[in-house]
Amino acid sequence: SLGVTAVELMPVHQFVHDGVLHDRGLANYWGYNTIGFFAPHNGYAAHGTRGEQVAEFKQMVKTLHAAGLEVILDVVYNHTAEGNERGPTLSFRGIDNSSYYRLVDGDWEHYYDTTGTGNSLLMRHPYVLQLIMDSLRYWVTEMHVDGFRFDLAATLARQFHEVDRLSAFFDLIQQDPVISRVKLIAEPWDVGEGGYQVGNFPPLWSEWNGMYRDAVRDFWRGEDHTLGELASRLTGSSDLYQHSRRRPRASVNFVTAHDGFTLRDLVSYNDKHNEDNGEDNQDGESTNRSWNCGAEGATRDPAVRELRTRQQRNFLATLLLSQGIPMISHGDELGRTQGGNNNAYCQDNDISWIDWRLTEEQRDLLEFTRYLIRLRTGHPVLRRRRFFRGETLTRADQPLPDLVWLAPDAREMTDDDWQRGDAHSVGVFLNGDAIAEPDPWGRPVVDDSFLLLLNSHWEPVDFRLPKASYGERWTALIDTADPEGTPDEAEHKAGTGLTVDARSLVLLSRPSRAAREKE
Repeated sequence: SLGVTAVELMPVHQFVHDGVLHDRGLANYWGYNTIGFFAPHNGYAAHGTRGEQVAEFKQMVKTLHAAGLEVILDVVYNHTAEGNERGPTLSFRGIDNSSYYRLVDGDWEHYYDTTGTGNSLLMRHPYVLQLIMDSLRYWVTEMHVDGFRFDLAATLARQFHEVDRLSAFFDLIQQDPVISRVKLIAEPWDVGEGGYQVGNFPPLWSEWNGMYRDAVRDFWRGEDHTLGELASRLTGSSDLYQHSRRRPRASVNFVTAHDGFTLRDLVSYNDKHNEDNGEDNQDGESTNRSWNCGAEGATRDPAVRELRTRQQRNFLATLLLSQGIPMISHGDELGRTQGGNNNAYCQDNDISWIDWRLTEEQRDLLEFTRYLIRLRTGHPVLRRRRFFRGETLTRADQPLPDLVWLAPDAREMTDDDWQRGDAHSVGVFLNGDAIAEPDPWGRPVVDDSFLLLLNSHWEPVDFRLPKASYGERWTALIDTADPEGTPDEAEHKAGTGLTVDARSLVLLSRPSRAAREKE
């Protein structure tokens, strides 16, 4: 009912529970502790543990496909559950330790670890590469999944010590007649030296865009010097991907993921609260780019609560109006909270579970998310297949550019405007009459045009709508300051003023040229 087109499953490969978690009365809830790359996890089987999970998994994929949903697996080929030299010997270590694992040069008793888990697979050994490729083909040809998200994919690119985008692993993927045809998504970093590789993966690959997450979080919490970075991320991050001839789909945009705060907690906590994990709150990321809107955690203050729901609408609207592939973390459309726990990997309990007894506020957020997805699905200008051309000037005998950035007073943005640290407001014109790419049948693509007004300032900002050449009349479709996020489609004339409330965005539309000519 949301309108999403794919589900990305966290690890479903057979994994084991860490002994230290078992001793604390906890469990490995996320599954990033793989030991069997060809088997669905037996603990996920509904009917016993004697192999029924294989048939159940296949049936699940069939059911999701029948509902129009693709299935993408989060796969963990960068390390195994055997840990460091103190870990258990379960399989690979006992078979051929020095062939499967990367060992420290000159100190073969210890592992060279770029994953933070104790070990890293040796990506230059042919048997390791064969293991991974055979596993990938199995899940495509036998289980019929539609793609993969590779956990800590920078480790897979370490044929030697440095990250190498031309490593043997990528060569194998590129030439494989099965794997090269499915969706390939990288988590483009690991914890090793030089491991942050956003924008550096080869063609065929999409990436979790961590720079998108950081830019959008910083903008909506009111940080200075954020407009330029936000503009790049909203328009598909061409600065990261165009140089390698990739397109906007290379950017998987997200504000939250399983690892970190939920969306509701992002606007409710300044600090992590991971005490229930049993590590004295030392685990999890300490730099979250979050803002609690004036109170830490649960509060009855109506002003704080209203601002938090507005901020959630801001994040969801920004995500679904950006070029690229939007990814929503499960439960964010419902306002799910983990009580400030930003590393709930070991919490198989009500900290991580979804409470389906929704409040009115949560139902409103759910309906707003559905509305955003319907809007995106219905308008190709909001999900372009190619990057904007970047034109900023117009001529009288030429149509308007495909994209124009506007200051609140309706002037085209200048370099000085972009450089202002205290600027927290901007408008962007998306021209539906200037989509360069044809549809799959070679026909021109024409769409309505949109005017997106963003204001992360803590006070309202008066915007001036642009001159009539951009559009004589504009209809308001989204206003995140509205409790439901959707105004009564009020109409606004060119050149008139429109006040965008503090920390909110407004989306307006006008019909395409073809529709206007029919009128």
